[in-house]
Amino acid sequence: MLNKDRLRKRYFLIRKKKYFDIKPSFFNPLASLIKKKYKKKRICMSIYYPSSFEVNTLKLFEISIINRLKILLPVIIENNEMHFHEWKKNNVLQINQFGMLEPGLLSEHIVPDVMLVPLLAYDNENNRLGYGGGFYDRYLNKYLEKHKNILTIGIAFSFQRYDKIPVSSTDVKLEYILTEKGIN
Repeated sequence: MLNKDRLRKRYFLIRKKKYFDIKPSFFNPLASLIKKKYKKKRICMSIYYPSSFEVNTLKLFEISIINRLKILLPVIIENNEMHFHEWKKNNVLQINQFGMLEPGLLSEHIVPDVMLVPLLAYDNENNRLGYGGGFYDRYLNKYLEKHKNILTIGIAFSFQRYDKIPVSSTDVKLEYILTEKGIN
């Protein structure tokens, strides 16, 4: 079995080589899940601003479910802690210390109802291989205890599936994985 660092390198290269642009319909299974689970309630959903050949979450702005969502983006604050702040599609973004885009004018920290989580690889148990910084795992370990209803959904291409992701005690298993083949 490959260790996490070797898996990261391998799946970053695979994703770069096999990346394809998605249609907004990629997110239809997610929209159905949200409609079913949250009925007519307006919810807060965190997305990530796509980079490095990640699935383009900005396509969500092209489907009708977006009207029921308050969109949040991650912001890295002191001590490498991650928070989520409201963002509207045309709001200005700034580049953080890791080269990622995040909201410039910060609102209050909002705990999302639904969290779309980037990943490099995943397995059939919904374990996720992230980028190695632990931001999402630390956030979820801290907030899942108080906010048990955070729905976690990994966003990936189906070719990012790996047989068995090595896990540690601090890794948080996702509830669902959404790919171009649907939601599991």
